[in-house]
Amino acid sequence: MADGGPVEHGFPHLETVREAVTALYRRLSYDVVRTFSTSLAPADVAFCDTDDLHLGAQRVAREILRHFRLPDARLIVGFREMTHAANVELAAGPEYFVELNDRFRAHRRDIGAALAHEVAHVYLHRLGLAFATTAENEILTDTVTTYLGAGWLLLDAYREDAVSSQKLGYLTPEEFGYVLAKRSVLFHEDPSVWFTSPQAYTAYVRGRDRARLDERQPPLTAAGWAGRRRYAHDRRHVSGVQAAVPYAFTSDGAGLRVSFPCPTCHQRIRVPVRGRVRARCGLCRTVLECDT
Repeated sequence: MADGGPVEHGFPHLETVREAVTALYRRLSYDVVRTFSTSLAPADVAFCDTDDLHLGAQRVAREILRHFRLPDARLIVGFREMTHAANVELAAGPEYFVELNDRFRAHRRDIGAALAHEVAHVYLHRLGLAFATTAENEILTDTVTTYLGAGWLLLDAYREDAVSSQKLGYLTPEEFGYVLAKRSVLFHEDPSVWFTSPQAYTAYVRGRDRARLDERQPPLTAAGWAGRRRYAHDRRHVSGVQAAVPYAFTSDGAGLRVSFPCPTCHQRIRVPVRGRVRARCGLCRTVLECDT
């Protein structure tokens, strides 16, 4: 939690974010991901200063548990002084103890954001989905929270001006925007209408612009002129260095093939090099128009 301190910007965790989206599809399947087509509604997690602190926190926790399809789980929410925004004790369940930073006593509108991240921890714990390190797991948790419709709260909790700042979660604001943009394309949502923070909207736009670049990489037909020219050069010189591009060529008995990441789930797709090709991702079922 950045509370008055510097806020990291840009896309330093982008590769781990993409790996998290791929891992989510592999663990849940396309059909289960589609059941999260409706995001958590602002009214469901609204928290005003006149609400009872503990009863309000429990109500918001129940709504987030319902969103994550965890009807048998129960969150016991408490408050204490701590460095991080929140912490959850991952036991066997069905009760999970969550501690929130004491600062949320005076910043109640952000309680939903903190709880969304902790409930996602519970969800991933039950799925048995985890990465190798603690840092990667936190990025996985933020990514899953956002991709499944609750992470817009974390981005909306980001506020920054000349004298103060606040950010929850481990992704940068722009990375939250990137994942939100991926979700918005999938489910035809416009999360920007839920933002109360102008800085959150700016970060979402930057993330959305970065996400759109994924849809314009060769060999996709939507690639721009410069990308298509570079691709044609690399195709003629397959043995050359291709470290700076997302695609890779291989040759086997069937001829030349190119592999590239799916712009939706980032699983690599491999197709023959033979001009116009329509490819269908086997993981997220996205149909891609390619010019190989």
